[in-house]
Amino acid sequence: MGLKVLTGIKPTGQLTLGNYLGVLKNLHQYTEDGNEAYIFIADLHALTLPIEPETLRTNTIDIACFYLAAGLDPNKCTLFLQSSVPAHAELNAIVQNYMYMGELGRMTQFKDICTKMGIAKDAKDSHVGLGIFAYPVLMSADIVLYDADIVPVGQDQTQHVELCRTLVNRFNHRYGDVLKMPKAVNNKVGAKIMSLSDPTKKMSKSDPKGDIFLKDDLAVVRKKIMSAVTDMGSEVKFDPENKPGISNLLTIYAATKGISIEDAEKEFVGYRYGDFKKAVADAVCADLEAFQQRYRHILETKEYEKVLKDGAIKASEQANKVLDQVKNTVGLVTIK
Repeated sequence: MGLKVLTGIKPTGQLTLGNYLGVLKNLHQYTEDGNEAYIFIADLHALTLPIEPETLRTNTIDIACFYLAAGLDPNKCTLFLQSSVPAHAELNAIVQNYMYMGELGRMTQFKDICTKMGIAKDAKDSHVGLGIFAYPVLMSADIVLYDADIVPVGQDQTQHVELCRTLVNRFNHRYGDVLKMPKAVNNKVGAKIMSLSDPTKKMSKSDPKGDIFLKDDLAVVRKKIMSAVTDMGSEVKFDPENKPGISNLLTIYAATKGISIEDAEKEFVGYRYGDFKKAVADAVCADLEAFQQRYRHILETKEYEKVLKDGAIKASEQANKVLDQVKNTVGLVTIK
């Protein structure tokens, strides 16, 4: 019997090559071997920081199209919008009472956002919205609604899944075996693609020179790769500490080709940096060209609309089962 899998992407910015190689291209593996995969667009989470309405709408539709263009089969998984399943918001209102402010305040992501905004995390007059502080509460509701066994996440979200595990332990200790215990998993190849302009920083939607966006013109993609920062010496070798630029390009090549980094290294023995970059650019452009063609077809035909509508119905069936069980467990009366 397969596992129940839950994962989602927040539509807060244009997705990058890092998102594609680290997440999108690998998602199909969770829909095989009898797994029950719930894959969503975390549009409610996108509201935790200021975002223009049109930007949110565009990014949301893009991600739906990207999911399908990356090869996700809606017959093998459930694709849906978080906001289309009311159970997420309703369970959030319940489980927030079983999580502590001290726990939320210790979340690394919350601290980082406060630092970027130039304010102390405990400042009484700060302009940090409640949503970003309570972000892990809603994320925990997302996870437990689908009885998720595993939650594929980026490394920066692993702490949030751990907090969800704390919630599950606390809730079940009080009420019995009600919520399923989830586990965070990270992809090994392509899990962390770095900026092309600064390979010590993650490719993160905010560096026009160092990021490759999935809707970039292929000529722009090629130019960015050919202009990527490299390192001293001339050997194409995977050594993140001493050769971060070359190591990042090897990671990109390996993830694009679906091979190990060791095999990628063997391909480029004796290569000059310029020839190596050209090979990486060729591989990435060939992959993105096919991906972009599929994306444009799905966008133009609006294929995503039926997929998301059907997905919301299917997701709600599962989510409402858990929600009703939780409501009954805590003593809330449900009239049907």
